Amino acid sequence: MSVESNSLWTSGLALKNAFAIVTLSGLLTACAVVPQQHAVAADVQAASTPAAEPPLDDEAQAARQKAEEEARLPKVEMTPVMLDQLLKAEFAFRNGDWQGPYLTVLSLAQQTRDPRLARRAAEMAVAAKQADDTLAAVRLWYRLDPESDEATQYFVGMVVTSEKIAELEPVFEERLREAPAARRGILMFQVQQLLGRAKDKDAALAMLERLIEPYDKMMEARIVRAQIALVRGDKALARTYAQSALEAKPDAEIALLMLAQVTDDEAQVVAMMEKFLKSYPKANDVRAAYARVLVNRKDYPAARREFEALLKVQPDNAATLYALGILATQTDDARGAETYFTRFVDVLGRNPNDERDPSRALLILSQLAEERGDLAGALLWLNKVPDNTDEQTRFNAQLRRAHLTGKGGDLAAARALLAEVKPTEPERQAQLMAADAQLLRQANQLPEAYALMETAAQRFPKNPDLLYDFALLAEKLGKVDVMEAQLREVMAQAPDNHHAYNALGYSLAERNVRLQEAYGLIAKALEMAPGDPFIMDSMGWIHYRMGNLNEAEKFLRRAYGLRKDAEIGIHLGEVLWQKGDKSAAQALWRDARAKDPQNEALRETLARLGLSL
Repeated sequence: MSVESNSLWTSGLALKNAFAIVTLSGLLTACAVVPQQHAVAADVQAASTPAAEPPLDDEAQAARQKAEEEARLPKVEMTPVMLDQLLKAEFAFRNGDWQGPYLTVLSLAQQTRDPRLARRAAEMAVAAKQADDTLAAVRLWYRLDPESDEATQYFVGMVVTSEKIAELEPVFEERLREAPAARRGILMFQVQQLLGRAKDKDAALAMLERLIEPYDKMMEARIVRAQIALVRGDKALARTYAQSALEAKPDAEIALLMLAQVTDDEAQVVAMMEKFLKSYPKANDVRAAYARVLVNRKDYPAARREFEALLKVQPDNAATLYALGILATQTDDARGAETYFTRFVDVLGRNPNDERDPSRALLILSQLAEERGDLAGALLWLNKVPDNTDEQTRFNAQLRRAHLTGKGGDLAAARALLAEVKPTEPERQAQLMAADAQLLRQANQLPEAYALMETAAQRFPKNPDLLYDFALLAEKLGKVDVMEAQLREVMAQAPDNHHAYNALGYSLAERNVRLQEAYGLIAKALEMAPGDPFIMDSMGWIHYRMGNLNEAEKFLRRAYGLRKDAEIGIHLGEVLWQKGDKSAAQALWRDARAKDPQNEALRETLARLGLSL
């Protein structure tokens, strides 16, 4: 009886499930630096090479590979003694012993030179969680069958995280040397990714430099050298190599992106990306990076145009749809945001293997539905939040479910939903009390809401978010002293909380008192958050109170341009009314009434001016 006919050789644990290894073949998809266009070009070149024989289907290819593997395996006769040893080892292993069976199988592998036995020994060591013994068995497996891609993958994967990475240099050197020219660049990136997992980073970088030295004229080698320089903190050298890579291959997206990464001047990055995209408009990786740079610069309309261009190429790209949804919310385009987020959720639903969590998009869709008055739709979106989402998201969804139920008029049911939540963390307990108070406030039970928030503030005196909410409720009830005390406590606890400075400054401006102090508070808030339209609204309003109508109009127009909020429009309308542009003022007020028919600020403004629409 020959060895290959005995099922004991292939029984037991499968190494692919046992090892957490990044394999050489799998690195192409895992490596972030591999340019898509380069991979496609290589595939095209490989496909265009005349084949010596017709291509095989998957089944025939698998059969050929199995035949080739069996042809190079040794033919070992199974003696009665060997069979007895193997049977005893397997039974002992299944009964909980691992060391004796492991040593027996490893010894037989050394005697017979059969790599299947070495693999089985490795499986035993894996099951016993013995890293050193696993490595010894895998090393033997590779030495007995160095032509096996699988053996090579596991050998590399284990050695790279050990103390002996020098063993890998001849392996990588041979693979790079024998790789087809069209695939060598990708293999360099894969080797770099593997060596990035090494414990001895300096040794790994030195090895990588030696490995790529024969290929220094290649664009990919120059990219790797740029990344090595960046790891070592030499950004100037990294930039030199990145520029050299781009000169070697002017259409290489990865070279342009590497150059952008090592360029500190953001304006210069924008310029180089725009120039590149003008020459290579189909460079989608660069376009996506360019769009992200525009987002960082808060140029949301331009960023949105770039993402929309990407979406035309890949209509079902979930990342692009999500980015467009966020940008639509930033540009106050509720309908666009709803469209993009709905498509995002739909794409994830049609791709069960996509691990992205739709929960945040679902919460935003719920909020958008609420804003257009569709409370039932808002609840439906919440009900789609998956059970396996993170705990904080589930908590937020339950708070929101209670809020919508209360807004629908069922206060008892809403508070019952909150009562079901039993958080143990003080921060969430504070959030829960604030949400309960908000339900009471929503139902116009202001004294009850105030009493609850007063208790919460005493219980959680170091929670600035809670104190901030308490301050706003106190102002609502005319308790301006309490409001100011709480906001100043927030400022003391969280000096960078621009909302507190803005809230106090606006409150003073609204009451038309201590205007210079109000101006200082709002100016500080605007310095901390210069792009916040609500703080711009406050600055416009304080200028109005101080009689600076032109400055007031400037800030309010800028705020309204960023966010067409009803209250900002009401303020801008009052400034324009006082400046004599009454038709424009009335148009803004009508728009505010259409958005929020019950808006209290609009009623107060019209009453103060003795007007009606």
